[in-house]
Formats: sequence, structure tokens, C-alpha cells
Amino acid sequence: MATYLLWAIAGFVLVIAELLTGTFYLLVLGIAALAAAVIAYMGGDFWVQAMVAAAVALIGIYLVRRWWTTHPKDGKASNNLDLGQAVVVDSWVNQAAGIARVKYRGSTWEAQLDTNLAHPPKLADVLYIRGQENGVFHVGTKP
Repeated sequence: MATYLLWAIAGFVLVIAELLTGTFYLLVLGIAALAAAVIAYMGGDFWVQAMVAAAVALIGIYLVRRWWTTHPKDGKASNNLDLGQAVVVDSWVNQAAGIARVKYRGSTWEAQLDTNLAHPPKLADVLYIRGQENGVFHVGTKP
């Protein structure tokens, strides 16, 4: 089998594997292998193919690493799209403990009310989601 086909197959396998991981490093290695495939197709020696693959991989990994350091993930709120959204008090589960059922997105959820409220909310009052833990919203009067 021709060397350029081996490089191309390796490149495509790495790019497809990247779709499963989402880190971008396998994508860089796949692009490096495809670059080496182009050099092999043009008739370059194996050491030139390897050097091109290594250079493209090193530059790509440097760029991906630089991008990840300049765009850090905010671990606490990055996946919680419910923060600040309005909910409506539907019923009380335990008014003394501050546990209520609230309506949100067409469904009923359990919610723990903020302990700093001046007075307990009435039914149909609007509250705002301040957090979530184990499927229970933490709600308060301000977002």
C-alpha cells in the first residue's frame, strides 16, 4: 500500500476519534498526518514526511494549548443555564422548612427557598433560581 494512503487513513482515523473526545489534540494529530500524506503523495522522502507531521503537530498543539489557557472554563456556572430564570410558586411541601413546588418550563419542581427572605412568598409569587442541587432549585427574590 502506498505511504500516502497510510498517512491519509491515519489522519482520518484520528479526526474521527476527535469527534468522540472533543479535546482538539487528536484533530491536530490528524491534520499533521494528512499534511504528511500530502508530502508523501508529492514524492517526499519518509524523513521529510515525518518532519512535516512532527512540525504541524507541535505547532498545532502549541496553538490549542494557548487557546485553552486564554479561554478557561468557568466550572461553576458553565452548564447551569437555569440560573436567574423566573419560577412561580405553585404549592407548599413544607412551609416551615421553606420547601415549595414551583412551576418552571411547563413542569413542577421542588425548590428550597432562601432563608434570608423577610416573609414567605405567597402562591403565584415569582422567584428566581439561584442554584440547583440534586434536582432541587434554590430560589430567592432576586436573580
